[in-house]
Amino acid sequence: MADSVIHVHAEREYDVVIGHGLLGHLGGMLLGAQRVAVIHPGALTASAEAIRDDLQDGGFDVTLLEVPEAEDAKTAEVAAFCWEVLGTAGFTRSDAVVGLGGGATTDLAGFVAATWLRGIRVVQVPTTLLGMVDAAVGGKTGINTAAGKNLVGSFWSPGGVLCDINALDTLPRNDLLAGMAEVVKVGFVRDTTILDDVERDPFAATDTTGDLLPDLIRRAVQVKADVVGADFRESSATSGDGSIGREVLNYGHTFGHAVERRERYRWRHGAAVSVGMMYVAELAALGGRLSEADVDRHRRVLSALGLPTTYSGGHWQELLATMSIDKKARGSLLRFVVLQGIGHPVIWEGPDPALLAAAYAAISS
Repeated sequence: MADSVIHVHAEREYDVVIGHGLLGHLGGMLLGAQRVAVIHPGALTASAEAIRDDLQDGGFDVTLLEVPEAEDAKTAEVAAFCWEVLGTAGFTRSDAVVGLGGGATTDLAGFVAATWLRGIRVVQVPTTLLGMVDAAVGGKTGINTAAGKNLVGSFWSPGGVLCDINALDTLPRNDLLAGMAEVVKVGFVRDTTILDDVERDPFAATDTTGDLLPDLIRRAVQVKADVVGADFRESSATSGDGSIGREVLNYGHTFGHAVERRERYRWRHGAAVSVGMMYVAELAALGGRLSEADVDRHRRVLSALGLPTTYSGGHWQELLATMSIDKKARGSLLRFVVLQGIGHPVIWEGPDPALLAAAYAAISS
């Protein structure tokens, strides 16, 4: 399969390259920089060293910056550590950061780049499916606090994104399946043919050696590029054609983020979003916006991928409190992206509290 290049029009334009063996593209995305910091988790030290050696051969001064794994990297303390390293190494506004890793690493790397000297270039090299189709593309950066996920952050577009499919060959199966939650999310809200392909052959959809998975990645990234290009800062509510702007990408995330926090981020993001999509599907059905057949399709698609569709009961008040301080809330009103039929998302602001509780009951195990 030939490389795919998706051009993103945001506050800055950049390319997302999807293909195999893409390391040779990195130097071109860093032209003009003298110093480069590669932010990576310990598990990817060998990959980071290979990138360092390649960039040094190209004349770059490279600093490797190891950070904790997964969500443990997304803290103010880790960000401060990164800033200190950049300062000690003398990074200027013409220098650059590379984020190598999963979604948590690229979130952190983007935030560090956005805040160092009020913004330096970041090139993202996601190594997970979640990172390729969601976290590394779009320019949302952030870290977590004790109050919730991604509550501190910035909009900062990357200088480029390299989605090397080869990285998925060694990705643990559960991480790959969790990333598929973000792929099928795009199917539910926009490109419904993704759902058709997954239902037709779930194995082919998750086969890293086949042609379908790279195509699903390309289509998911294209949808995100189109949405981000039209509403970079998530400022559009509802446009004249009824579309809801960048908030469409939050489908399943409000409840999903609450689950992640309650689980102290031990759940994979995609697993939490899967449950979150089931929650808003049940909520939409209770509100007369979505048919039971469409709710069943959510359950069928997610279950076919081995993703969770229920969550433990007895935690409603804690989950509700977390959702109330979610980024998508407005004042005292909760906002949810819900569907009025597959592929037709809308914003539902301030659903009846009784419906919110009933939707939780419907997915409680």
